[in-house]
This record gives sequence, structure tokens and C-alpha cells, in this order.
Amino acid sequence: MIRPLHRFTAVLALAASLAAVSGCAAAAPEAAPTATTAPSAVAPSATPEPGATPDTAAAASEDPTCETIISPAIVSDFEALGWTNFEDAFTVGTVTVAVPEGVQCTWGDLSASAEQVQQFGWAPITAAQAATAEQDLLAEGWRTEDSREGVYVTESADTAVTTDDEGYGRTYLFGDGWVKYADTKQSLLLVQFPQN
Repeated sequence: MIRPLHRFTAVLALAASLAAVSGCAAAAPEAAPTATTAPSAVAPSATPEPGATPDTAAAASEDPTCETIISPAIVSDFEALGWTNFEDAFTVGTVTVAVPEGVQCTWGDLSASAEQVQQFGWAPITAAQAATAEQDLLAEGWRTEDSREGVYVTESADTAVTTDDEGYGRTYLFGDGWVKYADTKQSLLLVQFPQN
């Protein structure tokens, strides 16, 4: 069974946050994730700014790829581990946004039967598509949470194979004209498209 490497992601996010905070006095977001002990093979040097949201106008000027929806530092860290990625259309419920406009990525050692992977996705989305996607997920037992970042839709903890420290499994974040995805809510911090 392929399992997301969620603790590795938490360490990546925490290490990147510490690196960013040491360079400036930015306040932590209200719902900052916590980290647990995990493999310390890599420590990225970039993280999203607290409360930052993708700019859909800027996103329209470049297509998302597995290498651009996460920071170059994290891509380098994955590659240093020998990881590659598999790119597919972004799919949420019955809504599909095809490559190159949307992308869903699986990172891991894909040359073998990968036990641990990371999954990320980003796509532009209309309000109608977002409403359909959210309804599809709710019909499958997922739940929603409103936040200042947008609307989180996350799988039921009862059916989640892997969860982060706060009990969240696979999660989508719907913003103004965009949606992003990761295998845990904490991992959404690593989806930073477009890169500024």
C-alpha cells in the first residue's frame, strides 16, 4: 500500500518555517501545524508566507507542473532522495481540470513499489466547478471548514489511511478561482503556486 509521508512533510514545513522566521519577524498563522519526529534527511529552505494565497492572474501566465506547484528547494530535496514524480490531471469529485491548466502530482521513489509518497495538486477552478466538487466530496462523507484562506474539504477521519498531527487526511483548499490538494491538511502549506 502506498502511504503518504506526512510526518516528513510536517518536518519539511516546520524547518522551512523556522528558516523563514529567522530572516524576518513575521507572525505565525493562527492554525500553524505542529510537527512530530520524522526522518531528517532533508531540510528545505523555503516556505509559503503565512496567509499567502495564489494569484490567479499570475497563475494564468504559466502552467502548473509538479516542479512549480511546490518550492524549488523542496523539489531539490525530493530529487536528492532519488524521488521522481508522476503527473496527472487534477481531479476532485466529478470535476477534472486537464494538464496543462491543472496538475495532480505523486512524488516518491517510483522506480520501485513506493511505500511512501507525497501528493500535491493545483488547478484553476470556477465557482460552479468548486460547488460541484464540494458537493461530490460531501456526498462521499467528507467535511468542510471555512477559514480565512478559503474552504477546506477534508476526508472523514474514519476512512483516512494517513492523517497529520491534527487528524486531517487528504484535503482540498478552495480559494478564489483556484483549488489545491495535498495528502494531509498540513501538507497544503507546501503547495505554493504560482511561485513569487
